[in-house]
This record gives sequence, C-alpha cells and structure tokens, in this order.
Amino acid sequence: MTHAPERVKGETLLSVRDLSVTFDTRRGPFQAVRGTSFDVGRERVGIVGESGSGKSMTGRAILGLVRPPGRVTASRLTFDGIDLRALPDRQMRRIRGQRVSMVMQDPRYSLNPVMTVGRQIAEALRVHGRPSREEIRRRSLDMLTEVQIRDPERVLKAYPHELSGGMGQRVMIAMMLVTEPELLIADEPTSALDVTVQLDVLRILDDLVRRRGMGLIFISHDLRLVSTFCDRVLVMYRGRIVEEIEARRLHEARHPYTQGLLNCLPRIGGGHGDLPTLQRQEAWNDA
Repeated sequence: MTHAPERVKGETLLSVRDLSVTFDTRRGPFQAVRGTSFDVGRERVGIVGESGSGKSMTGRAILGLVRPPGRVTASRLTFDGIDLRALPDRQMRRIRGQRVSMVMQDPRYSLNPVMTVGRQIAEALRVHGRPSREEIRRRSLDMLTEVQIRDPERVLKAYPHELSGGMGQRVMIAMMLVTEPELLIADEPTSALDVTVQLDVLRILDDLVRRRGMGLIFISHDLRLVSTFCDRVLVMYRGRIVEEIEARRLHEARHPYTQGLLNCLPRIGGGHGDLPTLQRQEAWNDA
C-alpha cells in the first residue's frame, strides 16, 4: 500500500486513500490503479508516468467516470469533506463540472462537432443552474476573454472544426472553468499542441488557477514540464504512486524509476547517440 504524504499544503480539497480501479478481463481481474493515496489542497499537483501507468484512470475515478466493467474502491475518497464513494449519481453530477472539472487531452475529441462553441458553454452553465440568456452570454464572453481569445464574439458562433488546436484547447478550458470550480483535473491538456502553443495554454491555465485560488491536478508524461509548472509531483508506475517530491527538487528524486525517467530525457548538447532505455526492476511492482 502506498502511504499518503503527511504534509498537506494549505486547505485539503481532495483526500484519497487506497484508491483502486479494477477491470474484469478474460484473463482475470486487471488493476489499472492499485491502492494509491494522496491529498490535494489549493495547489498544483502533477501526476507523471508512462502511458498506462494509471494517471488518467485516477482522474476519472475521482470524478466517478469509470463505468462497468470497471470497479472503483477506496477506503476514503472525499472532496471538501463529502464522501464521493457512495454518492448518488444526481448529487455526483452536481459536484462534477460545478465544483470539480476535468480538461481532456484533445479538443478534437472532446468538443461536440455539430454544436457551436456558444451552445456548448451554455450547456455547461445550464446543467448547474438556470441562468438567463443574457447571463449565459455575458459569462461565456467573459470566460473566453479570460482564456485570451481575441475575438470572443466570433468564437462563440464558431464550430470546433473552425478553430485551431490551441484555440480549441482554450475553449475547453473556458468550458471547464466557466462554472468556477474549486478543483481542476487537467489530463495531458497540451500534448496535442506544438511547443509554442503549449506554453501559451499553460501560462493561461496557471494564471487562472492562481487568481482563483483553485486546486489543480496536472496529469502529464512530461517530467520537465511538470517540474516547472507544479508545486508537487506524484510519480506513478503500474498503477501505484512510487514517489512524491517537490517539483523544484525533482532532480533529487531517489526512486530508481523516477531517476530512470529523468535519465531518458534528451539533453541539449547531449550528442547524437541513442537515448538510454529504462531498466525496469521487479521490486518496483511492490513499491
């Protein structure tokens, strides 16, 4: 079992203990997440690891988005003191999107292609209240302006295919933040974007999170990105958290898996040879 950190920065928004996600397969039960424990306050927490390490599944489990044949268990899963484990679907929907939101990886697959941006943002507002048409328009334009879209009137009337990748991701962030949530889960929000657009989107996201005093779970496979963007880093391997460390001290990581990931990163001036490969150890499975 992975033990949760004793230090929690500020107010605890989310508390997770012994979280597991299991899928029944023809070969028997498969655990995508295996007994993870952590807390998140009003801070930026990064979850890093290879593809298939359980990062995204952890975020989905928190929001109650794992459906059968998947099974989610935890000895504790609370948000702002509310036990999420046995919460009825109707009450969970009130929390999901309103108090806890999730930005998905690629806007091309997350935005509805047959609905305008304005209709999609309006839908997010109507699900969690009964605002007037004028209020919806005002809040939608204000939110698009906050994510630094220069012509929000035009974008409000646009369809997703008329937007660039970076613009689409800004719209996604606007949709998830228009309800003013207290915790945002960002699942690889920049992986489908080129480097220059990545930096713009991250700067916008960072500014919004700081100004609103939100908590952020930033899921990524990019260690360098997480080390510069987050306050703490949780490193996942095969469904477990094997190490927690302050982001600014990531270079001092002690777990051999984290060290191996860092050693595999390309370096400027590092020559033209092959990058090192990760030498896995059986002991990591029980870390």
